[in-house]
Amino acid sequence: MDEKTFQQKFTELLRKINDLPQQQRGQLESLAKETKDRRQRIHQAVGELQESLDYLRLSVKYLVFDLEATRRENAYLRRLIEQSNRDRNPQQDDDNFLEDHDANGAD
Repeated sequence: MDEKTFQQKFTELLRKINDLPQQQRGQLESLAKETKDRRQRIHQAVGELQESLDYLRLSVKYLVFDLEATRRENAYLRRLIEQSNRDRNPQQDDDNFLEDHDANGAD
């Protein structure tokens, strides 16, 4: 039920309560007031929940962005380390080639 419909029905209910004798009216008026207060609290809670969900969505987007950036940085740094190791030990690749060649030739 939307807010406009609720207000119309609630106003209609209050008019009917006012038409009742005084002794019956008091308890129904207090129940109607409690109902209206509960509805307001529910609307407030739903609004706060919506804000929390919006904040959570935004936080998740930032976290995913950060994760993707971290992965890219990690891959880049690994390439730099591998390149640095190759540049530092170029003979090791040649030695491995010779060792592989000797092992194949010895068979």
